[in-house]
Amino acid sequence: MSVCPDNALVVQSDCSVLLDLHSPRAAKARKAIAPFAELVKRPEHIHTYRLTPLSIWNARAVGLTADEMVAALHEHSRYPVPENVDRTVLDLARRYGCVVITREQGILRCTCGEEAIAELLSRDRKAGKYLADRIDDTSFRVDPRYRGMLKQALVSAGYPAEDLAGYVNGEALDVSLRDRTISGTPFSVREYQRQAAESFYASGSARGGSGVVVLPCGAGKTIVGLAAMEMVGQTTLVLTTSLTSVTQWRREICDKTSLLPGEIAQYTGEQKSTGPVTLTTYQILTWRSDRESDFPHLELFRARSWGLIIYDEVHLLPAPVFRATADLQARRRLGLTATLVREDNREGDVFALIGPKRFDVPWRDLERQNWIASARCVEERIPMSQERRMEYALANRRAQFRIAAENPAKMDRLRQLLEQHEEGRVLIIGEYIAQVEVIAKQIGAPLVTGKTPQAAREQIYDRFHRGELRSIVLSKVGNFAIDLPDADVLIQVSGMFGSRQEEAQRLGRILRPKADGRTAHFFTLVSCDTREEEFAHHRKLFLTEQGYSYQVVIAGEP
Repeated sequence: MSVCPDNALVVQSDCSVLLDLHSPRAAKARKAIAPFAELVKRPEHIHTYRLTPLSIWNARAVGLTADEMVAALHEHSRYPVPENVDRTVLDLARRYGCVVITREQGILRCTCGEEAIAELLSRDRKAGKYLADRIDDTSFRVDPRYRGMLKQALVSAGYPAEDLAGYVNGEALDVSLRDRTISGTPFSVREYQRQAAESFYASGSARGGSGVVVLPCGAGKTIVGLAAMEMVGQTTLVLTTSLTSVTQWRREICDKTSLLPGEIAQYTGEQKSTGPVTLTTYQILTWRSDRESDFPHLELFRARSWGLIIYDEVHLLPAPVFRATADLQARRRLGLTATLVREDNREGDVFALIGPKRFDVPWRDLERQNWIASARCVEERIPMSQERRMEYALANRRAQFRIAAENPAKMDRLRQLLEQHEEGRVLIIGEYIAQVEVIAKQIGAPLVTGKTPQAAREQIYDRFHRGELRSIVLSKVGNFAIDLPDADVLIQVSGMFGSRQEEAQRLGRILRPKADGRTAHFFTLVSCDTREEEFAHHRKLFLTEQGYSYQVVIAGEP
């Protein structure tokens, strides 16, 4: 067995790949495998990657060959690559492209590379429903309405389609990015933002025009969306998570593009209009009068001939929008997200219906380049009183979590943290309304919840921008789309069980780069010896996977 001690990778037979950061060849090895290996975790010394079907298919979708992937593993591996790993990569990579969807004279055609694969898929429980109209031994005529559902089924069957059927054009839209904002501040798209938009658009390539861009919170995903709008130059529908996000998208479009305010419409609960650029929320699209009714606002997808649909925070895409998106495969689709982690494990549907991952930059890389702030993460464990410990012991499992989350002793530590960071700009976030109401009242800070009127929210955020407010208390509405770049301290007093997705979003609230380069502080208050500790451990996994170290301390200890 030959050994190359300076090489950085250890490739294991379970398809995990370890990257030794202390190797002199670590940076080169990471760059080589990042396009086709899924990053599982990246703590201080050894990073762990995994070769998965989706990671291999994402790489194939952007043009990487099976031989290039295998060669990268062999070139950078410290020990011989297990033979079964080579075979796994080759087999998975070969499957992408075995099935191709094309459009010929208005007809959608699904062609399989081999007759045996055609037979297998035609008999598949899911895919077979859409492959009933046979043209010849290896190809089928497909109803364009079922293009998306077929792609979902093919991913499930293990034969992801290479979709070369192209896109129909929407209505033309003359949009260009400014070189100065409305206030006169110089503006330019950062290099990584331009690369992300170009990777999505892939001008002149049948493979471009659909896919997902993964960038950390605070790295300017909205700017990537604006750059994509300029490249496509067609009517655009933007789907967001909240009215606050709609307001921010509108502000950014007006500030940084040539579009006039009258060309930007909002389709929300307050006003339902459409325009060349239309902004809406997932909530309005998935509204229905009762559980048995249809979703009337999904008709917005057909209200205009959209040339581009942007899915902000695509990892939150609700199931009804997935279903609607299955009908929109002839439209260009861009997903923006800080993480492809979905709590419902539907990453495969994002791949099939929105498109493959086109661009990804590690959080810590952008931190080193000062595009996002550095952050110090601390988990503080707070003891409970004897009485509350007994209440906890007697409660059922679900009630135990809330008892721990609303531990009154957290209030004392919260006050101490506010005193320690008296010059900081602080966001306090909690899961439970009763808890954050008490906190807001006791520290004299404004509270924003789902029931806070939009105008009142904007007024609070504006006062924070101007420095009139030092702290804001937020319910879980603070997880997403709050543009408060001056915030540099976040204290979470409770969270949604073990949601890694939520942890990432909350840290993102304070990662906008600070003018003076100061470090952001992310505190999590957790009750000692409770289930909240277990959930906190799971929540922080995403951040440790991204390279952030978590300090765990017991409150009151030196």
